[in-house]
Amino acid sequence: MERRGRWVIKIGSALLTNNGQGLDRALMQLWVDRMADLRQRGIEVVVVSSGAVAEGMTRLGWKSRPDSVHELQAAAAVGQMGLVQAWETCFQNHGMHTAQILLTHDDLSDRKRYLNARSTLMTLLQLGVIPVINENDSVVTDEIRFGDNDTLAALVANLAVAERLVILTDQDGLYERDPRSDPSAPMIREAHASDPHLQEVAGGSVSGLGRGGMITKVRAAELAARSGARTHICSGRSPDVLTQLADGDNPGTTLLPDTSVFNARKQWLAGHLQMRGRLILDAGAVSRLRESGSSLLPVGVVDVAGEFSRGEMVSCEDESGKRIACGLVNYDAEEALLIRRRKSSEIQDVLGYVSEPELIHRDNMVVF
Repeated sequence: MERRGRWVIKIGSALLTNNGQGLDRALMQLWVDRMADLRQRGIEVVVVSSGAVAEGMTRLGWKSRPDSVHELQAAAAVGQMGLVQAWETCFQNHGMHTAQILLTHDDLSDRKRYLNARSTLMTLLQLGVIPVINENDSVVTDEIRFGDNDTLAALVANLAVAERLVILTDQDGLYERDPRSDPSAPMIREAHASDPHLQEVAGGSVSGLGRGGMITKVRAAELAARSGARTHICSGRSPDVLTQLADGDNPGTTLLPDTSVFNARKQWLAGHLQMRGRLILDAGAVSRLRESGSSLLPVGVVDVAGEFSRGEMVSCEDESGKRIACGLVNYDAEEALLIRRRKSSEIQDVLGYVSEPELIHRDNMVVF
């Protein structure tokens, strides 16, 4: 099936647990039904799911959220079981497989772990599996105290190189004024995520999501926009909003990036990371990078200079020393030296394992 887009869909705990009363499996199934429709249209789906702590509290019979970090972690560990089982059951009704990925913000800030997480995510999508992502609340304390899944969803949009971030919430969208105190307040239908006015408006708009609120969604949209993704903030009470978005309608609030996914990622790679080493390419590899937009394979590398680790930025140069490209490398300097001039099929024999068939994937590369 031809891929026609990749969406990250974030669903908050108030929606998932019917305001803390236990997982709303009927509503979850309706969301999954619409996600299955998206997949039929060729749209890849990544789910960022809250609700582990809330579901754990329900299973343990706790009526109020505890203050103890260890009790919160225990609730998350218990609730994660029910949360994953519920998603898996819903998607299996459509013959679709799911996979759980638990992340922390550190996983996406460390370049090596970032590449590992990205490789896993991309492989799952290529296999047609629906990744269900949550924060690793049961082992990380700062996510429980300060983190929010709106931010995580924006980081996942960057990780997945997604075109859209859809945040399903218990409000219809972002309003110019708090609609609870001013029912006549107009909804902001479309704006640029970089508009500073949005944070002023959202600062006084609190949803029923506890630690979250509209301000975290606006900040998540701004973060996603840096990756070139547009963000939709919509009511999750009606799963039909996913179909409406796919049909080109604009329910809720749409916050636009200032550049495309492709350009944003290239700008990030070119401008924000320090070069750690050099790969010297033969003429054939130079031609393929410039003319075909190909990934860099080890067979096209004639020499390796500098010390670098997997996930760090390296310069790709021709044999005269002219820089051709730069990108995040999939092997460290010692390994790159061993597999240079080798076919990808020979990596296993040389290193004893295969991380990736490419030295640098085209999505992690800027060609000058």
